[in-house]
Amino acid sequence: MTKFVVDAGAALRLAATDTRLPDTHELLAPTLLRSQALSAMHEAVHRAELSADVARERLVRLNRLKIRLLGDAVLRQVAWKIADELGWESTFAAEYVALTRLQGDFLVTLDDELARAVEGVVATAPFDALLDPSA
Repeated sequence: MTKFVVDAGAALRLAATDTRLPDTHELLAPTLLRSQALSAMHEAVHRAELSADVARERLVRLNRLKIRLLGDAVLRQVAWKIADELGWESTFAAEYVALTRLQGDFLVTLDDELARAVEGVVATAPFDALLDPSA
């Protein structure tokens, strides 16, 4: 079984496509995923990129996805260290990186800047790997 850590962008893309994932994959995310997804959908509605109904439906689909949410003290300590190592002010992205380091095989993010920043720190995979049963 491949363990993918998905960030809010990747999780929301899954929710938008309403695609069934292969049984060979397990999705993980830090507990902050839900708050980030909620904020991203609210911001998209505020910018008139999505209707409120579409945004709320995506959040419902996101909540139906089988994502194991984690946020224990060890994860937070590792996220702090990673943020220090990478010179990041915020620990939000570092939580995804920490979870990948601790339990995941790959980090899946739609944020190209984040993917570049973590090269050599954790393994990343493209979004399409989530849909590939052989990945």
